[in-house]
Formats: sequence, C-alpha cells, structure tokens
Amino acid sequence: MDPPVNAPDTAALPVRERLARLRAHLAAQGWHAALLPSSDPHLSEYLPVRWQGREHFSGFTGSSGTLLVAAERAALFTDSRYWTQAEAELAGSGVELVKLDGAPVPAYVDWLSSLDVAQAEAGGRTLAADGSVMGLAQTQQLRDALTTGGSWRLHTRDDVLAGAWPDRPGLPLAPVYEHLPPHATTSRADKLAAVRRALAERGATHHWVATVDDLAWLLNLRGSDVEYNPVFLGHLLISPDRAELFVAEGKVDAALGSRLAADGVACRPYDHALAAAAALPTDATLWLDPKRTTWGLREAVPEGVKVIEAINPSTLAKSRKTDAEAAHIRQAMERDGAAMCAFYAWLEHALGHEHVSELTIDERMTAERARQPGFVSLSFPTIAGFNANGALPHYRATPESFSWISTPQGLVADGLLLIDSGAQYLGGTTDITRVWAIGTPSAAQKRDFTLVLKGTLGLSRTRFPLGTLAPMLDAIARAPLWAEGLDFGHGTGHGVGYFLNVHEGPQSISKAMPNPDMAMQPGMITSIEPGLYRPNQWGIRIENLVLNVPVAPTLPDAEPGTPEHGSYLAFETLSLCPIDTRCIDLSLMRADEVQWLNGYHAEVRRRLSPLVSGEALRWLDMRTQPL
Repeated sequence: MDPPVNAPDTAALPVRERLARLRAHLAAQGWHAALLPSSDPHLSEYLPVRWQGREHFSGFTGSSGTLLVAAERAALFTDSRYWTQAEAELAGSGVELVKLDGAPVPAYVDWLSSLDVAQAEAGGRTLAADGSVMGLAQTQQLRDALTTGGSWRLHTRDDVLAGAWPDRPGLPLAPVYEHLPPHATTSRADKLAAVRRALAERGATHHWVATVDDLAWLLNLRGSDVEYNPVFLGHLLISPDRAELFVAEGKVDAALGSRLAADGVACRPYDHALAAAAALPTDATLWLDPKRTTWGLREAVPEGVKVIEAINPSTLAKSRKTDAEAAHIRQAMERDGAAMCAFYAWLEHALGHEHVSELTIDERMTAERARQPGFVSLSFPTIAGFNANGALPHYRATPESFSWISTPQGLVADGLLLIDSGAQYLGGTTDITRVWAIGTPSAAQKRDFTLVLKGTLGLSRTRFPLGTLAPMLDAIARAPLWAEGLDFGHGTGHGVGYFLNVHEGPQSISKAMPNPDMAMQPGMITSIEPGLYRPNQWGIRIENLVLNVPVAPTLPDAEPGTPEHGSYLAFETLSLCPIDTRCIDLSLMRADEVQWLNGYHAEVRRRLSPLVSGEALRWLDMRTQPL
C-alpha cells in the first residue's frame, strides 16, 4: 500500500516528534507499549524500507536491535557490536539504550516491569507487536514470559506501524529476474523435485517457504528488493503437484511467468499469502521451519492441519555448494581479487599525495569492482575505519561523520586502516577484510595484528571431522588471543550464499550453543574473521572465505568413512588478496605459519597476475613477496 498523496514527510521530523505520533496511535488503540523489531514478514537481516520502523522511530541505523515504546519512556535494545554507535545516534532522542549481554526476551520483560503504567480495568496491560514480522520461537518465549509475570498480555493481530507512519513506503516494485546457466547449475525443476522427495520422506503434503534467500535459490530467481542481497519479497507454498509463488503484481513479467508455469509454479498476489495458509485442507501435513517462520503465518494455519517443524530442506541444500558452483565462486574470487589489486595500488600511490578519506575508500573500491565481469552490486555496506573507527566492528563512514587519511600535504596520521568489503557477482558472493599500515605501525599494533593473523591462519589450516559443531572451531581462532588474555565480541565466521545473502545459515563459527543443523558439511562456505579492538585506538580483523572440502586420511591404515577414523574436512581458502606483511611481528610467528602465509601469497600471485597489469601488477608482486 502506498502512502496517502498528502501524507506528511515524517522522516524530516525529529525522533521525539515521530515518537509522539506513535504514542498517540498506541493510546488510540488502548495499547500500553509497542515492540518494534528489526524484522519483516520474511525475517530478513537487511530490511526493505517499509519495515524499517525501528529505525524510523528511534534514529538508530544499526542492522540489529529492538525498540520498545511506552507512554513515557522508550528503549533501544542491542548487543555490544552497536553500543558505541547507538549511544551516538540516540543522543537527544528520548530513547534510552539497553545493552544486551544475553537473551533479549528477559531484558524486554524486565524493562516492561519497570514501567509505571496504570493497569487496565480488564486484561492487564497490553504490549502490541506485529505478529507478521515476529519470529515464531521468540514470540512464544515472550508470550510465555509475559504470562508468567501476570501483568502484561501480548497482542499480535495488528500492524503496529499502520496508523503511526502516514508516509510509510510501500512494497518494493523492482522486477524479478532469472539466475541463468551457466551460473545457475541446477534447474528449478530439479530443486523442486528434491524438496518434494524430502517432504514425502517425512510424510508432509505441503511446505511453506517464507525466507527470501531460500525462495530465490529454490526457484533460480533473483531481485533487488533488499539492499545488497539479490532477493525479492515473496512466499512459496509447495504441494505434491504444484507450487504457488506469492509476489507483488507486476514484478514477474509474462515471459518469466510462462517459464515458471512450465515448471509448475503459479504466481499469486503477495497479499494473498496468509489467506492461502488459512485455506489449507484440514487433512494436510505442513512442513514449517520454526526458525524461519513468523508468528503471524503460523497462527494463520488452520487448527486441524498437522504441522511438522524442521529446518527447510532448501536451507541445507543451498548451503552445500555443488562442484560446478564452487568453480564459479573461484572465478568470482579471482575477479574480486583483481579489483582489490587495482584499488590498493591506487591507494598506496595516493597516500600523502591526494585527499583520501574513509568515504574515498568506499567510492574507489566500489568503482573497481564495478569494472569486473559479472558484477551486480556490493554485498553489504563497505566498512572503512581508520584508527579509532576501526575499533567499531560495524562502523560505516557517512558524509556527516568520517575521518581523513591523507591530504596532498601528507598523511593525517600514522595508523591502521581496516577495510571490510564484498560484492555480488553472478557467480558468487564475496566478503573480505584486510588491515593496512598507514605510515609506520607501532610495536603494539604489530603485536595485535600478528595475534589476530595467527588465529586466522590457525583455523584456516585445521582439519576436522565431518559434522563438527561451531564452538570447537571457534576456539581454534581465539586461542592465540586467549593466550594473551584477549578476545573479541563477535562470532568467528558466518555462512555465505551463492550470489545470495552474504550472511547465510545454517552454519556459523561462534561460541553459540551448538545445534545439529549448524554442523559442518562438504560444500559449505564460511568466513574466518577473528578480530581485536582497542577502543579509541585501532581495530584489527583479518577475514577470508573458506570452502569445506573432503580430505583423504593421513594415516596409512585409514579408509575414508570407516567407523575407526570417520570422514574429515579441511578449509580451502577462497579469498585472494595479500595480507600486509609490514604489520607482522615475525618474532611471534612459527616457521609453519610463515610457510602457510608464503604459500598463500604465492597462490594469490599465481591466480591474479593474469588478470591485472601495470601498477596493479607491480603492487601485487610487491605485496606477495615471501617472508
């Protein structure tokens, strides 16, 4: 739905005035508080602007957080990655920061309990939350916790934003397009057939797909509804003999619609999705993924329908890249590496001779990637943080707030420049972080850099049993830092899609409680990115993407797959870009670590040299010389 023609420009209003509008709406509805999550009907990480209500009513632009608004108080809940950013962005807004250091639901309940809200005559106090954008598991936890407390009840039937945001953006209308061969290596028909076989094995007659990355992968379709991720908004209902795609009208043209129909996929209006769920026959057995389904969708399913709760079969399938996909990904990494060689060659020449800022870094690196074959877009906002800004893991320079690195008169200061960037190519998704010396790094900076590097190298070289869970691998990357009493607050690695989301499950590498769905399997791509952050000084993160590959046994009597020895995996490093050896304290490096790094740099030089020339080639040769 588009905003009314004469709707006011509320985005131009101060946050306090936007909050006043929201509070007036809450009062009119008889609600005592509202919860605004960072979410949409597909539980996406990056949101279309229509569902960026938390940002609109708080001013906080981070990608993760929840806003709670009551009559007299409002609070933004977010984790340690965003505390510094949130403190700056919330200043003067009337929104307080609640620093999450554990499960969010208890923190929400504690804050609600602290409110001085007069109890309604009947039914207690009401917390309104739009069930259509609330995750199933977390909503159940919140409802149970509020019920236990006794004074609050959860209302999930209404869109909380509908009456409080008059100029709210409508649905994105960019067209859907096909991901075609040779980059699409498995047909849509074959993927749907594989899902139906999985349904039959579990006794399910229907399957609902709500997550946009699963939807895009399963149908070999892509879009641009979500910034940085080539996906589109939609739902998919699969039954034994057909599939229904719920997508906004006009996004699928007639030619594509005909090709979809040939594969048994019919297009339906996007806003008919919940009605279709409510119309399921009572003898149906519906497969739903509880981690990838909203509360509102689950409530729409008729009571008589049997529900199987399990991970989407497509989620695990798309995480395991085929050999053909892996070949395209390697080519994408080479193109990405060539772009970075051109960029870094320019950067080192420009330092001290041109105006260079964190904004310049973003502009020039994006321009170099855009020149590469198959480039579609960035895969996330570029992070370029100089010195103290590099200590903020999710920092992003803006025209209103950024740091200079050099001028034509020389360097602004010596230090470390952290650049975390990535791109979407038709043949793969990239994500890489490097830290570069600006001037002469100090002994303390070199020590920190080397400890982080040892963590990256240590995990990159690890062999591990098939099915290993995340915390065991996470500890390997942290071990060099732990030995010095140091650590970092984010995970060590996240899964990465194939021309899809830069953050893809189910696999990850972190301290999080292990889940069998997250076990390492062949073909998965994951980042390895330990870090170390010195507040107000510098930040270091060294990130490569790696591919899980089977390895042969090393013992003479071992046979792959035998109970005595099992099957093992190793990491193939995919990212191709030099690591700045000027920042290394060689006294902290073992001979085998130096050997691995020299071998990596030799491989980077071998594969990128044919793709670059001139200054970029000279830079590549200089930065890949063996230690």
